[in-house]
Amino acid sequence: MDSIYITAFIVGVLGGVHCLGMCGGVVGGLTFSLDSRAQTSWWKMMPYQLLYNFGRISSYMVIGALFGVFGATLGSLAVFLPAQQLLQTVAGLFMIALGLYLGGWWFGVAKVEVLGQKLWKRLAPFTTKFTPVKHYHQAWLYGLVWGWLPCGLVYSMLIMAMSAGSALNGAGVMLAFGLGTLPNLMLMGVFAFHFTRLSRMLWVKRLAGLSVILMGGWQLYLAYSVTV
Repeated sequence: MDSIYITAFIVGVLGGVHCLGMCGGVVGGLTFSLDSRAQTSWWKMMPYQLLYNFGRISSYMVIGALFGVFGATLGSLAVFLPAQQLLQTVAGLFMIALGLYLGGWWFGVAKVEVLGQKLWKRLAPFTTKFTPVKHYHQAWLYGLVWGWLPCGLVYSMLIMAMSAGSALNGAGVMLAFGLGTLPNLMLMGVFAFHFTRLSRMLWVKRLAGLSVILMGGWQLYLAYSVTV
């Protein structure tokens, strides 16, 4: 299990390029939704940025736990099939597809994000109840809703959470992933302009995409090395 947590964390770090592009507008909106007194300096914004992100990660963990339970159920039902191996293979292939997406070589994963748009349209109006953000608990609740934003990167990690085999492990995978995304999105909240420019550089996208493809290949190796 240690390797799957490490993989999830590294994918979170490398996927930061996608996060900056996908969530850049959201992060900017969160920053400007703060009470004017909190916008006066970066150190006043930082606690709110942390709570936004921990709210987001909390949502990831809840969904990861649900997927972990679902994966464990599939494993218990598929007595004659190597269910764990199958799920890990699917996770690896999805990560390769994600890497191709990040690198700008193939955009099939983007179609998956469309599936979550209807859910987000229902949830997004709830964020207006927490603005302007004047208290810490509002920032966490805002982030909790943000965690349901449709994202191919998150979906790929949920497949990995499904292969983890339990609610606890599934939540752990999503926690590791969320912590990996944290530095990029925290910095994005304070230095939005510079990090948005960085995320649009072709060499940055392709380096991140290639790295995620390699991590997907590593997952496939782990899935089948057990039987060797």
